[in-house]
Amino acid sequence: MENSCRLVERSIMNQVLRKDAIAQSDLIKQKEISPTELVEASIEAVESLNPQLNAVITPMYEEARAALGQIDIDAPFAGVPMLLKDGIASYKGVRFSSGSNMLKGNIAKEDSELVKRYKKAGFIIIGKTNMPEFGLLPTTESDAFGACHNPWALSKTPGGSSGGSAAAVAARMVALAHGNDGGGSIRIPASCCGLFGLKPSRARNPLGPFSSLVNGLVEEHVLTRSVRDSAAVLDITGVPDPYGYYAAPPKGVDSYLSTLDQPVRKLKIAYSMTTPFGGPIDRECEIAVEQTVSLCKDLGHELTLKNLDIPFTGKDLGEMFNALWAVGATTPIAFYHLLTGSKPEAGMVEPLSAALYEVGVKITGPRYELFRLQMHKVARAVLAFFDDIDVWLTSTLGMPPVDLGLMTQNPDQPMAPMKVASKFSPMTAIFNISGQPSASVPVHQSLDELPIGVQITSKFGDETTLFQLAHQMEKLLKWQERTPVIIS
Repeated sequence: MENSCRLVERSIMNQVLRKDAIAQSDLIKQKEISPTELVEASIEAVESLNPQLNAVITPMYEEARAALGQIDIDAPFAGVPMLLKDGIASYKGVRFSSGSNMLKGNIAKEDSELVKRYKKAGFIIIGKTNMPEFGLLPTTESDAFGACHNPWALSKTPGGSSGGSAAAVAARMVALAHGNDGGGSIRIPASCCGLFGLKPSRARNPLGPFSSLVNGLVEEHVLTRSVRDSAAVLDITGVPDPYGYYAAPPKGVDSYLSTLDQPVRKLKIAYSMTTPFGGPIDRECEIAVEQTVSLCKDLGHELTLKNLDIPFTGKDLGEMFNALWAVGATTPIAFYHLLTGSKPEAGMVEPLSAALYEVGVKITGPRYELFRLQMHKVARAVLAFFDDIDVWLTSTLGMPPVDLGLMTQNPDQPMAPMKVASKFSPMTAIFNISGQPSASVPVHQSLDELPIGVQITSKFGDETTLFQLAHQMEKLLKWQERTPVIIS
């Protein structure tokens, strides 16, 4: 009888784990489940599924149970479990590795500002998730922690660099997980794993204890299964940082969440069937855009075929972005040198990281400043492209989720994975340069049932339009009802 009751209880909690964070919070507030029951169910899901996925690399179960004892039950997400990506966001007393052997023993000395806001909102953080070393690649395969697998097809990448977070949310371990995005690292795994993933406007979320990262390319937020979860969390965390280097425009609404069911004005949406500079994309990605164009027309919006038109070539942007990224990639190694007084020994960092470090340290201050100024010229040109449109619609990726191992690193050709990465993900980095809000929406599944996302991007500071448009799509497509093979 006890085993039978346990099976019933487990079945009920599995259904709760399939709900979004707002629904889970409602069940707690209505006293239909307790925070402890939900957190333990989430831990059990991690323990059950992680051996196949390798999404969670640092369990924080004791920290989570301790946090339950201090919970403010009136907090908006009191008792709802979540996961942290093991990069940028730090949790005092817990390992902070950035996916690298070099930092496997590094313990965070403080909570980052974003983590403080998650805790204040009532979230219970139960672990940290897998990522590529230093977040450099759009796949999650590191020497330090091994490959993370896509729950829709275990041989495929979940994307990167927030791949562990995306895999965990898609597998219903948690309703949402933290990620960050310096070149597409929220949107890429969202597309690969069938999730909604928003990169907010530059400086919408705080980066404390830092003021800016990689000259403003990096933003943080969450990966979710529902649009409303993403909106609700940004309402909480997207409060101006008085110590930030940049400042996002006022959001223009009292609450993103409250706007989701309001009437949506007729939007001017431009769309492209190519990469930003006219290159081809996979047919499945074209189909995703075609389906979304048809859907948006049915919703009453105005659609126009329009490719990106700015006075810069893809080669110009690649040179600039790679230089800024290479200098940014020197930071972890420089941090290690500062802590230890020596450079990392051979094998402590991967070939790509080592190669980018060597490139980065050779870029002079004046040359870096020229690249930085060029970045702002590019940003102004991209923003001007949006003067007469509300949204630009493209595929999120150049192709469906690729096989794990395709971006394996070779010491003899350390930069080779970057060439594969540029073909896999040619769409996303330009909006890290411009700082605009940009989201991947899970609109399509390929013939072999792999998720395919489309990218929607709006004017600088206008997350509201993206939330409203994505929510319109969500109500028709009901993508939350799709479940990956690992839990089907």
